[in-house]
Amino acid sequence: GDYVIETEKYNVPCPPCNVGVRSTPNYGALAMQAVATLDTGEHVFAGQRSDGFYVDLGAIFDLGTLRPFQHLHLIPSADAAGINSLRDFNVHTIAVQVPMSVLTRDRKNPTDPMKPASVIGVWANAARQKGTIRMDNGDVQNSGPFMQVSRLGNPLFNEVIVPMSEKDEWNALQPDADSRFAKYVAHPELAKLLPVLYPGVFPHLAAYKKSRADLLAILLTGIPGGIIPGFQNFTGTTQADMLRLNMAIKPTSKPNDFGILGGDLAGFPNGRRINDDIVSIELRAVAGATIPLVDPSYKPDAAAAALTEGLSSKSVRPTLPNFPYLGEPVAGTSTAVA
Repeated sequence: GDYVIETEKYNVPCPPCNVGVRSTPNYGALAMQAVATLDTGEHVFAGQRSDGFYVDLGAIFDLGTLRPFQHLHLIPSADAAGINSLRDFNVHTIAVQVPMSVLTRDRKNPTDPMKPASVIGVWANAARQKGTIRMDNGDVQNSGPFMQVSRLGNPLFNEVIVPMSEKDEWNALQPDADSRFAKYVAHPELAKLLPVLYPGVFPHLAAYKKSRADLLAILLTGIPGGIIPGFQNFTGTTQADMLRLNMAIKPTSKPNDFGILGGDLAGFPNGRRINDDIVSIELRAVAGATIPLVDPSYKPDAAAAALTEGLSSKSVRPTLPNFPYLGEPVAGTSTAVA
């Protein structure tokens, strides 16, 4: 069922943006004053944070270039290190930390990874009022019911999987309608493009014409038990874009940025940690690294296990060891303005 936190009745403060050392000195301590603990036990925070996501946007959008492997590209150039395009960007963040017991079906802290009650599905949406009126004096008045205008569960599902012509429709729907988009998961466009953009590098992927049951499980239903020893994050047969987290899998003291692909069951696609190398993980999965989970006869191309955009969690500004975890935002005086 739905879990609701009524933060408005607590009058929780929101810190100002990090303008600079004169306007907002000692910003770290200032922002922490906006961390609140509610009577029901949740920790909440809303405010500016450093963007924890890392991606080489410039290269990826330049015909799928992966800088460490540019010499293999259709239009080759010298290899180079990746560039985190988001390093100097901040994000307005709503962070919530809740006891696990309020999220599970049986209202208990999960201990057995193989029990269905240990798994939760998470997605978020944004809504705006249906009507917008622009007044002659420049004021804007909004009215009417709130309408969903965007949503996301798995990172990059909207950006990479859903075609441009259907993004608005997808963003307006609830996740339980995602079966109509399953065909794009089963036969992702990126899997077709990789052998073209990197000639001769992905012969096995180019020849594989079967439906991608591995991606359908990872992105739309969760991974059933019996595929990965000691793990499952299956939420049922309803296809829906959601992050799925098995809360009985304990955090590790030595996380691997490649999550489950790196042998770390506490990482993506089991939930999503700040430092997980999301882009590289999804690139490897699309390139065929996860096909043997459901089709043992398939031998992945050697490149599938090596794909990376050339970044790591070290390319992100330092995170915090405690809530709200995302790092201190970059000050306005420290950022170049285009």
